[in-house]
Amino acid sequence: MKSHGNALAEDAKVLDKAVARRLVSRGMTLAIAGVVLSAVAAIVDRKRFAFSYLTGFTWIATIALGALFFVLIQHLTRARWSAAARRHMEWMSGILPACAVLFLPVAVLAHDIYHHWMGPEAAHDEILRQKAAYLNPTFFYIRAAVYLAAWAGLSLWFIRTSRAQDESADVRPTAKMRASSAPAIIVFGLTISFAAFDWLMSIDPHWYSTIFGVYVFSGAVTSSLSALALITIALHKAGLLRNVSNIERQHDIGKLLFGFTIFWAYIAFSQYLLIWYANIPEETIFFRHRWEGSWKAVSLVLLFGHFIVPFLTLLSRHAKRSPVVLGAASVLLLVMHYVDLYWLIMPNLDHHGAHLSWIDLAGLLGPLGVGAWVVSMQAAKSPLYPLNDPHLADAARIDNP
Repeated sequence: MKSHGNALAEDAKVLDKAVARRLVSRGMTLAIAGVVLSAVAAIVDRKRFAFSYLTGFTWIATIALGALFFVLIQHLTRARWSAAARRHMEWMSGILPACAVLFLPVAVLAHDIYHHWMGPEAAHDEILRQKAAYLNPTFFYIRAAVYLAAWAGLSLWFIRTSRAQDESADVRPTAKMRASSAPAIIVFGLTISFAAFDWLMSIDPHWYSTIFGVYVFSGAVTSSLSALALITIALHKAGLLRNVSNIERQHDIGKLLFGFTIFWAYIAFSQYLLIWYANIPEETIFFRHRWEGSWKAVSLVLLFGHFIVPFLTLLSRHAKRSPVVLGAASVLLLVMHYVDLYWLIMPNLDHHGAHLSWIDLAGLLGPLGVGAWVVSMQAAKSPLYPLNDPHLADAARIDNP
């Protein structure tokens, strides 16, 4: 029988240089194409692009935030199974520093998106006057800077500390990351919740939901796990990782994805049920807007595509261990995460029905391209798994009964 050390030696430590260059080149090409298309869209229809870009930005930002949460929670719980998965999530959380740049169009176009409370009409609205201490442009930009700085700082610190351990067998970096994960998770929870309030919920400043931050969080984790599953499947298919990230780890990721699919549905239904039961016009208007015209079809697509289909698909053990089935479910959930954000944001522009436009694609392609470029550079310059993590052997050994 092979020792775990010998088994791990069979895994590739880094990407082949030619593969890495090709990956970075494709990511850069997508980023350039996305930025150019976004610039054209902004010129053609500034207002629609503002809403479309916010949708694309929050899509890529929430995927990166879900990845950061995964890194933090694995250190907090001292998980042993997820050594390789944690490195791949570090790649995705590396998008967060770039989000500071990606947010600039949102800041520039903020008056088009948040015109209800940033515009002069706010002075004639009693409710908005009561909220003016919080909903005002200066404080909005200050909070955004705090969120982006906190996410970038956490991401960079955990990535650099993890990479430092690749150079030596010192266990102190692991101890440092575990000790820091507790306060970091508190910062994470507060910032993602208030960012959801500021960037998404305040588009309609008369409506509110105290569970909204948790709803956005659930979508963030589900989408990041979907992306992780696709990365894991791709590395398995390429024959680069077979031991430290094997079929058992794919099964673990599938179980987490299945669990968070249910969690998203639970939070979504909880928000709906409480608003439906209270039947307060100021709250029910949110769902009424999303049941008008073709928005009704989008709502039903979200129900089936974000919950019923992936729930039934991932229910069996076989599905979680099948690269084809898990991969298809992951792609579906990534698409549905975009649809979810589109459903949250765009009814504030298209009031009586969804009107799809190439500008919506442009608003997505810019952030997606930059995110893909960042992840490709992270993958090209770092080992495929934390080389000296003290629990690598455990990651290769732990099985699912």
